[in-house]
Formats: sequence, C-alpha cells, structure tokens
Amino acid sequence: MEMMDGWKRRIALGMAGKSPWGGKGDTPSPEPGAGEPGPPPAADNRGGPRNPWLPGGTGSSDETPRRSASIEDIFRQRVRGPAPGGGGGGGSNFRLPERPGGKSWFPLAIAGIAGLWLLVSSTHQVAPREEGIVTTFGKYSRTLDSGLNFTLPWPVQQVDVTDVTSIRSEKIPEGGEQKLILTSDQNLVDLSYVVRWNIKDLKQYKFQLAEPEETVREVAEAAMRASVAEQSLDATVSGAGRAEIEQNVRSRMQAVLDAYRSGIAVQGVEIERTDPPERVVEAFKDVSAAQQDADAEINRARAYAQQVLAQAQGDAAAFDKIYEEYRLAPEVTRRRLYYETMESVLAKTDKVVVEADGVTPYLPLREIQRRARPAEGAGAAPAAPAQEQ
Repeated sequence: MEMMDGWKRRIALGMAGKSPWGGKGDTPSPEPGAGEPGPPPAADNRGGPRNPWLPGGTGSSDETPRRSASIEDIFRQRVRGPAPGGGGGGGSNFRLPERPGGKSWFPLAIAGIAGLWLLVSSTHQVAPREEGIVTTFGKYSRTLDSGLNFTLPWPVQQVDVTDVTSIRSEKIPEGGEQKLILTSDQNLVDLSYVVRWNIKDLKQYKFQLAEPEETVREVAEAAMRASVAEQSLDATVSGAGRAEIEQNVRSRMQAVLDAYRSGIAVQGVEIERTDPPERVVEAFKDVSAAQQDADAEINRARAYAQQVLAQAQGDAAAFDKIYEEYRLAPEVTRRRLYYETMESVLAKTDKVVVEADGVTPYLPLREIQRRARPAEGAGAAPAAPAQEQ
C-alpha cells in the first residue's frame, strides 16, 4: 500500500507540472556526484512539462490533448496487452486468415456449420427392432419404419425412436410386498404374478395414454382380482386353476387396453406365487396336512374296493362257466367239484391215511418230517463253508 501511494503521488506531481522525483521547480534534482544538472524535461503542446507516464507524441501543434493515465489504466494495459492500432508498444491486431481473393473465411465457416447441422438433424437411422414418431412443432406427423429416414431439420420436426419389439415385463407386486386377493369361497390368497407385453401401435402408445406402464399395472390388478374371484382357494393354491386364471387375466387385460386404444399387446401372464396370508400360514399348513391324509385314506379305500369288486366279478364269471358245464354233464361236474373242494380243505390239515384191514401202528409222519427238516438244515449249515474252502 505504501508503494502504491508513492506511485500515485508521483503521478499527481507530474500532472501538476512539478517533478515527480521530489525536486523543487520544473527541473529534476541532480544526481548525486554530478557536476551539472541535466537538461530540463521537454514541454508538451500546452506549454507545461510532459507527463512521463504517457507515450510520446509527434510534437505537432494540432495533436489532440491526451488524457492523463491513472494507475488503474496502467495496470489494465499491462494485463490486456497492447491496445489496437499499434499504440503504446507497437502491438498488432489478431485477424483471421483471408481467402485468395482477399475475402474473409468467416461466412464460409458459418455456412459449413449450418449445413452440417441440417444434415445431422435431418437424417435418422432406425434399428430393425425400433420405430420413430415424427412430430412437426409438437404435433404428430408420421411414423418412421426401420432403416434410413429423412425429416425436416430441428426444431421444425423432431423424431422420438422407441423399441417396439422387445418384450417388457411388469411384476406385481414389486419387491416382497403382499397382494391379498379374495377367492370365490371367501378366502384370502397372497398372489404375485408377472405380465409380459410389448408395443403394437407406437402412435397410440405415445399419444393416447399419459403413463402406459402404470396403466398396464392397474389393468392387470383389476383383471387378476376378477379372475381369482371365480376360483376357490384350493384351486388357486394347488395350481389346478392357475392356467385358467392366467388365460382369463390375459383376455380381460387385452379387451380393456384395446378399449383404451393404448397400442399395447399383452403377450402373457404368469403366476409366480400363491400362498395364504402370513397370519394364517401355520393353520393353513395343518389344514393342508389333514386334507392330504384324508385324500390318502380315501385313495386306499377306493383301491381296496376296486380289488374286492374285481375278485367278486372273477368268481362270478368262473361260477357261470362251471354252471354251463354242469348243465351238460351234471354227474361228472358234481364229482369234480367234490374232489376239488376236498383237496382244498384237506391240504390245510395234518392227516395220516391207514388201511382198514390189519391195523398198523400209528406213525406221526408229519411230526417226523417237521423234526427232520430242522436237523437237516443244522447239519448242512456248517458244511457250506467247508465247500467254499
């Protein structure tokens, strides 16, 4: 700050016609050791001493008077560089290169940039899976198919390209939330499902619905509640009615979306989970286990009934055949039946046949045979390893 004040003081003295170096009068003080004072400073056109901080002039009498420079002007000139026109240091102005005829390249550069902008904003490459909507000042104009297409430049026409072939999916509900739906037997089921859809009419999809994805979700929920309400809890949980529910939901959704002119095609509905509410999971498991046990007992009873019925039908058929034979030869058939009956009865009892003439001592043959069989088995058991050795 002291140095800055000194510079200002010296400039003020120079503007007042006094020596800026602190001497009295119009001449500077002599240097130490000099015998004679130096020559007086040259006077300007106004008769006073020249300001040493301004650039020198031509000295002509008709030169325009110069404004005294302040310290801010001096530092501003040092930062910005030499002034235009070569004054104050002889700097030169920056100029663009010229064409051979002496004209500027600037108009051609502007024309090239404008042409490049027109080419970029008017050419559109649409992929095979996409379509584009062309709007003229925000109003629908036409639909672009896949390939290279041309339109008016921006901002006259704008193009919005969208993938219309890829299958999109909406999972309901999102995350692990519960979605309780009432069945036909007044029970609640926690159900989650996925809706797959794509765009079939891009114009309707862009301009008919404000929020197409949200509309798909709301229509899917309404169709699912209506379809589940037609099925019982067992059919919904066990999976017997899932295929029918999925088909009904898809049909209902497509009918509503077509009525909205949404431009959306429902590709399929898939039920991922059907569980009872969390509060009744344990009780539902007990009921399911009891139902499974009851079904198992019913199946066993039905199998036994079918077995008994088949045996009875077989016996009845055999009796019919025997009766036909009996009608042809009664005596032979009667004797044959007697022998077969006695054979089946006596085969299950122990008996000994003894001739009537000359009573023979009783021999318990059956008992002897039973005792002989264990003895033979015990004697043969140790012999087996000997043969293996």
